Amino acid sequence: MISFPEDTIYFYAQTDPYAEFSNFAPFGVEMGGLWWRSVEHYFQAQKFHDAAYRERIRVALRPKDAKALGMTRQFPLRADWEQVKDAVMFDAVLRKFMTHPTLTEMLLETRDRVIVENAPMDAYWGCGPDGQGLNRLGQILMQVRERLREGRG
Repeated sequence: MISFPEDTIYFYAQTDPYAEFSNFAPFGVEMGGLWWRSVEHYFQAQKFHDAAYRERIRVALRPKDAKALGMTRQFPLRADWEQVKDAVMFDAVLRKFMTHPTLTEMLLETRDRVIVENAPMDAYWGCGPDGQGLNRLGQILMQVRERLREGRG
């Protein structure tokens, strides 16, 4: 198990402290000239080239609905998805924090603490079931924090 510092910030569930850091949190973003209800909506839609299906994901009522639509393989994933997914996530997370000043303040107040998405079923974006996941979302949040700190939003 990866050992995180004692003051690590863990987030995941809507009832957790820092739940606002989750892609499911109800903080919309404008991306590509469209309003997305959450980062999750935007991220899931970007997996597909089919414009009508992307729109179906965009208008989904809840982030969990958008995720379910994004998990389908009824439509083919874009061929470059594995190469671009981290950049898509970074851009959307950065826009979320730039759009919502209260979130920017919250993120900057974490100073240099490690941020971990405590997602037990996701070893890529979160820490996974055994704490050894890649925690890419946590890493992206720390990168966004650094960009905002430097005023390079």
